[in-house]
Amino acid sequence: MARPRRIVLVRHGESTGNVDDSVYERVPDHALALTERGRRQAEETGRRLRKLFGRERVSVYVSPYRRTLETLQAFRLDPDLIRVREEPRLREQDWGNWQDRDDVLLQKAYRDAYGHFFYRFAQGESGADVYDRVGNFLESLFRSFEEPDHPPNVLLVTHGLAMRLFCMRWFHWTVAEFESLANPGNAEMRMLLLGDDGKYTLDRPFDRWREPEPYEITGRND
Repeated sequence: MARPRRIVLVRHGESTGNVDDSVYERVPDHALALTERGRRQAEETGRRLRKLFGRERVSVYVSPYRRTLETLQAFRLDPDLIRVREEPRLREQDWGNWQDRDDVLLQKAYRDAYGHFFYRFAQGESGADVYDRVGNFLESLFRSFEEPDHPPNVLLVTHGLAMRLFCMRWFHWTVAEFESLANPGNAEMRMLLLGDDGKYTLDRPFDRWREPEPYEITGRND
């Protein structure tokens, strides 16, 4: 098994939806483009990635959304060193119908009250739904490591929620731990690094917006 030395997760650069959420009333989520600032963010991350990878090969998986594809393009990675696969399982959480702004605000309030992992948007997905498809992708990724010539680097260009859920699944974090984590910033990276002990570690933690609040485990079958 040729496990990669690095698995790099990158959130897309700033999109039009990040600066004006009313755009969702006119444009579908998958079609939102990068802003000029978002393009500059992606270009800066691209410079860091090119320095990190050097002349090593990279297996790239990218969400099929416009903002993630534009982010990958802005990285300007050497096409001779990368193999790119569009991966729908890495897409953004489906928010349902965002045309009714008042309803969206109400549902966001419900999500904040009931929890980001379990609350499902009407006609959309919960964090748990995204966790399931990210987990399914992880199984496919593990199988790819069986290729004897697998590249030493994997790059995922995706969304903030998918990044946190990928790490939750990989490192077996609890729901309470996930709920405490904030999204990475636009075009931010996190890396899973393979150690000499054969285990992966995260290069730096996600910021927390609160302390984890786990349910108490009593040992009783109440």
